[in-house]
Amino acid sequence: MNEWSVVGVLVVVVGLFLSVGAPVIRLNSTITKLSTLVEGLRDRQVQQEQNNSDSHRRIWKHNEEQDAVLNDHETRITILERK
Repeated sequence: MNEWSVVGVLVVVVGLFLSVGAPVIRLNSTITKLSTLVEGLRDRQVQQEQNNSDSHRRIWKHNEEQDAVLNDHETRITILERK
């Protein structure tokens, strides 16, 4: 092998590294960004589930209070109708 073939091989190796390495580096940064976004979405989902549970609990408590008031009114109406 002479010097020019060694230089040619080095140029091919550097070209191969650049053609494969650049997309890999971009892919790595994209994966990092996506991982960060997914973690944020997961945290927001957990918070949303907690808020939904609290909201449902308040709605059911209010519903039960209204049922008690409605039953009381029904009892009073029944007593008045019997008199």
